[in-house]
Amino acid sequence: MSDNAIIVENVTKRFDSVTAVDNLSLEIKWGELFGLLGPNGAGKTTLLNVLATLLEPTEGGAQVGGFDVEHDGKNVRDIIGVCPQEPAYYGHLTGRENIEIFGTFHDVPKEDLKERTDELIKKIGMEDHADRKAKEYSGGMVRRVSTVMALIHNPKVALLDEPTVAMDPVSRRAVWDFILELKEKGMAIVLTTHYMEEAEFLCDRVGIIDEGRLIAIGSPKELMEKHNAKDLEEVFIKLTGKKLKEVV
Repeated sequence: MSDNAIIVENVTKRFDSVTAVDNLSLEIKWGELFGLLGPNGAGKTTLLNVLATLLEPTEGGAQVGGFDVEHDGKNVRDIIGVCPQEPAYYGHLTGRENIEIFGTFHDVPKEDLKERTDELIKKIGMEDHADRKAKEYSGGMVRRVSTVMALIHNPKVALLDEPTVAMDPVSRRAVWDFILELKEKGMAIVLTTHYMEEAEFLCDRVGIIDEGRLIAIGSPKELMEKHNAKDLEEVFIKLTGKKLKEVV
């Protein structure tokens, strides 16, 4: 098996006259937690959608787990878990039922599904809310359940698009711990976030994207040292010229 879980080679994605991703290349290793940072509209979600086989690149190509995203789409989908920016869930079902139905979609054996669901509900601190209707949830609760729905089948690669939006600090930290545990098990994880402290705490490396181009890549420490910055937020502002209040 290749050391690289994800290979992106000169990917460009255009929508009519708009170039959302512009000749972007990168490699992500197994067991690496890679952060994608950038202003709104920078191309982060578009790139994740290409990796998830939801969009075809206009030019270039990508592989996930050794499978080509255009020609081996089913094999790619079998090994990934996707937490989208806009959560998809059934409001009339409980959180537990939403998780279990997604496990069924992914062919998780019935004898394992209940145990794994209970385990993950506990990890994200949802024991007291798992049996409430999802339509009654706060935004942060929805995000926590959506993260578990994406990972219930224990995928090899996780694509997490702003998974901690709207969470309180305690909930966010529980999800951080959960994500780090998955990384330690060898899962390759791609995370988009507007929380710079989240990227600093979690990510082995980050890539900063602006106007569809990858303008910087490295560990948070490397980028802070290179750009003489006290934290990742300062790096972000120096490179993109945008303050976080403009992008969140």
